[in-house]
Amino acid sequence: MSFENLSRDQIQTLLDEQRAHYRELQDSGLKLDLTRGKPSPEQLDLSLPLLALPGDDFTDSHGTDTRNYGGLNGLPELREIFAPILQVPLEQIVAGDNASLAMMHDNLVFSLLHGTVDSPRPWVAEESVKFICPVPGYDRHFALTEEYGIEMIPVDLLADGPDMNAVRALVEDPTVKGMWLVPTYGNPSGAVVSEAVAAELAGLETAAPDFRIFWDNAYAVHHLTDEQTKTADIIGLCAASDHPHRAITFASTSKITFAGSGVCFLASSPDNVAWYLKHLGKRTIGPDKVNQLRHARFLQDTEGVMALMTRHRQILAPKFEQVVTILRERLASYAVAEWTEPKGGYFVSLDVVDGTASRVIELAREAGVAMTPAGAAFPYGHDPRDRNIRIAPSYPSSAELATAIEVLATCVLLAAAEQSLA
Repeated sequence: MSFENLSRDQIQTLLDEQRAHYRELQDSGLKLDLTRGKPSPEQLDLSLPLLALPGDDFTDSHGTDTRNYGGLNGLPELREIFAPILQVPLEQIVAGDNASLAMMHDNLVFSLLHGTVDSPRPWVAEESVKFICPVPGYDRHFALTEEYGIEMIPVDLLADGPDMNAVRALVEDPTVKGMWLVPTYGNPSGAVVSEAVAAELAGLETAAPDFRIFWDNAYAVHHLTDEQTKTADIIGLCAASDHPHRAITFASTSKITFAGSGVCFLASSPDNVAWYLKHLGKRTIGPDKVNQLRHARFLQDTEGVMALMTRHRQILAPKFEQVVTILRERLASYAVAEWTEPKGGYFVSLDVVDGTASRVIELAREAGVAMTPAGAAFPYGHDPRDRNIRIAPSYPSSAELATAIEVLATCVLLAAAEQSLA
């Protein structure tokens, strides 16, 4: 039933059938939102005990009253819990407030204004600053980079990491100062950077002496199957390759506990951590240590994090299976789309017929289903093939999700048929 094997009349019949189904969906008054990877209320409920913590004892393991000023690098007991996940000693970790994006922002701005520990000059003094952006990728990375006038250069994100042929060529340019990368269960493709690719990134000879990898390890423990993928130790690999300051790892509890009031982390070389704290100390006196203390007491240890994530998986995995099942049933036989079947993370990446993603998003919106804009997973919001769509299954209920994916599949077929008959 591939479109390539259908006559024009058969495609017209299919278009008429899908239009009729689409009108039924429109008439049902849907109002569904698949725009962002937000934890569902059921997931947030898993961390409700946080709200009763830390109780009437506000002192940390060193006897510090967490209600007071100070402690710029965060509570040691919380950093100790996440040290095995971030694969560095707790001394090389900074625990902050709720948003790792804020730490990424600060690192970018501090580098622009002051230069890094191995920069010859502040980045703003360079002729230009460029970042490598594997695609499809995280739209907030790209928005942040664009905000500060950093030129973004897309490279393909393959199943085992960025296209290293492209990366090797690009880093010969001294104005290429860094790259974004989600190493495990990438947003939105679910790609995992292999040990071999991570080692090559660590060992690259770059024209810029201060080249940085912003390693956004947002989904390190967000598994959807029994296969619990381990993230490559990029900080250790960089140190072993004589580029100790190259990698800065970011992470958070945003999709572990409460998305709006979690804790974020930065990990890097001792010199990078000292550099970050030096500049951070001008912006803040310290993080929300009470929140950090309640997280430490709630999670207790690294095993406690893993146990909580198992409960998240029990809620999330059936939703991802539901998405893939509906897409397969509705679209597979027509060969008009391809999609990922991730083993972790928060998204399914859907590629539709070239030139139709924007139309699919438009049709879905008119049927009452909000999706992330087409092109969002590319720098400047421009997908040159207009084919990629990010699906965020986490927030809706199972029934709402099934309806939303049914709408989406119908829109994919409609857009494909319209283009074929145009």
